[in-house]
Amino acid sequence: MAIEDVLRSMADIRAPSVPDDRLDGWTMVEETTETLFALPTMRVRGHTLVYEDGPLREALRAADDALDMPWRFFFATRLAFRPPLAPGIGTASVLPTVATELRRSFASDLEDRGFRSVERGRKQRMRTDAGDRARLTKYTARYAVERNGSDRDDDNHDIAVEGWVAVWTRRSGFRIAGGAYPTQGFAGLCESAGVDTDDPNAYREELLGLLRAVE
Repeated sequence: MAIEDVLRSMADIRAPSVPDDRLDGWTMVEETTETLFALPTMRVRGHTLVYEDGPLREALRAADDALDMPWRFFFATRLAFRPPLAPGIGTASVLPTVATELRRSFASDLEDRGFRSVERGRKQRMRTDAGDRARLTKYTARYAVERNGSDRDDDNHDIAVEGWVAVWTRRSGFRIAGGAYPTQGFAGLCESAGVDTDDPNAYREELLGLLRAVE
């Protein structure tokens, strides 16, 4: 695709807003605008920003190349309909379909990142910092790590992962935000690599805070 086409594609949907003061330690690694899925009469396109915990990834990569992966990631997406929703058709009428497709896409993304045993958990409500009501869904998964090709038990780790994804309406449009972080087993992995790590509760609270801050 020519650079002019790329810029035109990026311009047809504005990027979601994430406050800079919430992104300390996070590195934006990807920005895309693409058709996410299709409904009978329209395409649903999204402008997506993807961030990861750069310092954590770099510290683990420096300890062992086998640990080079985005252990914590976060994304935010602004949706647009092409063609736009017809007059009289509000976002509430398509929200269930958008939420269903979102959850399916998020689970698929976790699998594409190498996570296994991906399962959807509980749903709950969340209010964003801007006052919008969001639908929040939890996911769990596992990730197997084999350090340096070793068969020793203390060099192999099975890491539990939690993910959250949210969808809500914002000014007659949609926002989607989500991410994932390691939980059980990660402290032992980091200890074996000589890397400091935070408590999983801190990871969860930071991720949920990021989701609430998206506009």
